[in-house]
Amino acid sequence: MKEGHTYANRFKFKDFPHLFLDTFKAWSKANPWRLSAVVAYYAVLSLPALLVIIINVVGSIWGVDIVEGRLTNEFSIALGPNAAETIQGIVEDTQNRDKNLVSTIIGIGTLLFGATGVFYQLKISLNEIWRIKGSPGFDFWKLLTERAKSFAFILVIGFLLLISFIITAAITALNDYLKSFISEAAVYLAYLVDIISSLGIITIMFALMFKFLPDAKIKWRAVWFGALLTAILFVIGKFLLGLYFGEANPGSTYGAAGAIVLVLLWVSYSCMILFFGAQFTYTYAKKYNILFVPYSELNK
Repeated sequence: MKEGHTYANRFKFKDFPHLFLDTFKAWSKANPWRLSAVVAYYAVLSLPALLVIIINVVGSIWGVDIVEGRLTNEFSIALGPNAAETIQGIVEDTQNRDKNLVSTIIGIGTLLFGATGVFYQLKISLNEIWRIKGSPGFDFWKLLTERAKSFAFILVIGFLLLISFIITAAITALNDYLKSFISEAAVYLAYLVDIISSLGIITIMFALMFKFLPDAKIKWRAVWFGALLTAILFVIGKFLLGLYFGEANPGSTYGAAGAIVLVLLWVSYSCMILFFGAQFTYTYAKKYNILFVPYSELNK
């Protein structure tokens, strides 16, 4: 990669504008629209299976009905009530339990394969952004390993989601308790704590993706700054997309397929932010000479 600026070995905040500009230039050349469209397509295919697994994993601890309600509420805020209702119906149809043993086994296999598809495509996209070349030829065991790794990410997201639910519930309970004898300032403080905790959980999720999804060995100190930047942009983007979908309602033009179109748009725009953060992580690591070695080179 062409170096536009020189940096010391340690990051300084005055370097950030140059890093951001270098990232934007490289990100634009990486054709993020195409990469985001590919991941969005697989996300739509993976969404029912992904949600069923997360609902059942988190629901085994928190309660399935509560988790479904919380996720439906999140979809309603992000995509609108109509899209949330459609997604809820798809999930209910997917986890229909009135099946025989054979169809249940086939269904579980389909769920696992489908749910891991989006993470597998994210890995391929991150490899492309980070100029990492995969091993040539078809390797069945590697494919199986990658699918297992993708499933592990689903479980991690479920665990982080559970933590998020617990923190939000605790803050809500504390907020209701404080409201009875403390001024409204406590309400805003609790809201701020909720935002910060959510931002921290999202940062951890992106850091794990940047650390473990690509086929490269990279140190933790290379991913945290990029993960935090991605999380901040993601939260801002989520808010703006919610306003856009609420006001413009772009899915209404497509009738019954409107919910799917909204999911495609939401995932596509979110992936644009994710890939920008990944590009920033790559630029940051290269600028400050942080270990970043593809696994293909380690095995030579």
